[in-house]
Amino acid sequence: MTWRPRLVALDVDGTLVDYENEMTPAVHEAVNALRDSGTEVVISTGRAVPGVLNCADKLGFEGYAIASNGALVISYRPLEIVHAVTFDASEAVRRILDRVPDALVAVEEIGVGYRVSGPFPSGEITGTITVQDVDQLVAEPVTRVVIRAPERSAEEFHSLADELGLEDTNYYVGYTAWLDIAPHGVSKASGLQVLCDRLGVDSSDVLAVGDGNNDVEMLIWAGRGVAMGQAPESLKVAADAVTGTVDDDGLAQELQRYL
Repeated sequence: MTWRPRLVALDVDGTLVDYENEMTPAVHEAVNALRDSGTEVVISTGRAVPGVLNCADKLGFEGYAIASNGALVISYRPLEIVHAVTFDASEAVRRILDRVPDALVAVEEIGVGYRVSGPFPSGEITGTITVQDVDQLVAEPVTRVVIRAPERSAEEFHSLADELGLEDTNYYVGYTAWLDIAPHGVSKASGLQVLCDRLGVDSSDVLAVGDGNNDVEMLIWAGRGVAMGQAPESLKVAADAVTGTVDDDGLAQELQRYL
């Protein structure tokens, strides 16, 4: 392959790390080798800032990251907020709770953790967790809202999101009954565009790798978009190529092309 990326944008869960938050030596070595060769490596994730920094510590270097599905562009360490987009989530949350009154609600507290309506399943969100009532959670504009209903299925959440429409938002359904709501027009792609404008990099010179529904826009936007082997079919269709699964070190397989 003669094409070589100037910037590489990497999803975290299911790409850089497995679903137990473990990074293999092969992935660590490939990512660091690419960075050492002069390529900008950017974490691009739905995780909030504490989760980004956790992954950055595994990689062992400083740089830029897209957090909260594109609502935040940061540099680390020290932590600097390069760009942030907020929105009024109160109407979307009200409509969802009318249909799923037992759902848990979380809003991101930038650089700190989350404010939540009740305890989430262990390990699903990180950082400092503060419990508040829902009215308090959505009283001010936020970068991101998470709706979680452990007793429901992902299929139910897909149907709910489609039925409600959730106008003026951008939303993603996870592998479980997890709904991520972001400001309208915000995605990993929009966050990367902000960063690329800052760095003077064209999207055609970007390699993006991911495995989830929230990676579709990023893979389409990038000059080369690669889906992990375990990704849903919708992401594979959007991608330029498909690599191995996270269990097969699929990210390392792709990055070896440029070393």
